[in-house]
Amino acid sequence: MNDQGYFPGQTGFVAAADAHMRLAATVVLLRDGSEGLEVFMMQRAKRSDFGGLHVFPGGKVDIEDAVGAMAAHCSGLTDAEASARLGVESGGLAFWVAAVRECFEEAGMLLVYGPDGAMLRARKPRWAAGLRALRDDLNAGKRSFLDVCQQMTMQLAVDRVHYFSHWITPEGPPRRYDTRFFVAAAPREQEGLHDEHELVDSCWIRPSDALAARERGEFNLIYPTLMTLRALATWPTVEEALATVVRREHLHLVTPDEDLSKEGLQAPAGQA
Repeated sequence: MNDQGYFPGQTGFVAAADAHMRLAATVVLLRDGSEGLEVFMMQRAKRSDFGGLHVFPGGKVDIEDAVGAMAAHCSGLTDAEASARLGVESGGLAFWVAAVRECFEEAGMLLVYGPDGAMLRARKPRWAAGLRALRDDLNAGKRSFLDVCQQMTMQLAVDRVHYFSHWITPEGPPRRYDTRFFVAAAPREQEGLHDEHELVDSCWIRPSDALAARERGEFNLIYPTLMTLRALATWPTVEEALATVVRREHLHLVTPDEDLSKEGLQAPAGQA
């Protein structure tokens, strides 16, 4: 949605009054653990949307994610390029911005470039404390993400965030979501932590272990999360996973609708 009340749609921007679902972005953070590739997962509070589920960081696309001023803070990716990757006429960059913003607000990891041109690290305790304070201000509504980007001249590392898949919730629920999934390497020396409000727990876990936890009834996963974990379980390292996704050679997450009905979500719209 932009400042005129419009949402990026499949063929550009459509009037907010005509939008049938909420646009959202999810980012899967990856790191190399001692026993292979790991993902950052969190558990949603029962009172929130998708309450009790184990999820990746993500949420709806906000107004400021789509305004022109934000484009100046996106490194290495234009709206035209982003829109082409998503198969929309315009407004695609908003999904990348939302992925970066939600990652910071929910998981506490900020995907931006530092003054030296490298991904921002929190080497010193005061830097880590500063990131936590900034995140608290954003979550409390004291500052907007655009304000922070402008005041700190931040460059979002959207060129390090790679489009993975597209999921749409089925008709019926009061709130429907049109969600783009992304993958990114987690920034080094930044500690991930759930927000203790909408999210009540968090962990780094191998995809295969998360799938095993689901089988034991310990993790509750919706279908897009399940299928994403199954795909990621095929790669042993972050480098191999990202290289495959960048080449767009990863698995297309497509399953017949009849198999999805019991899981509560439709198959992905468009190509992964």
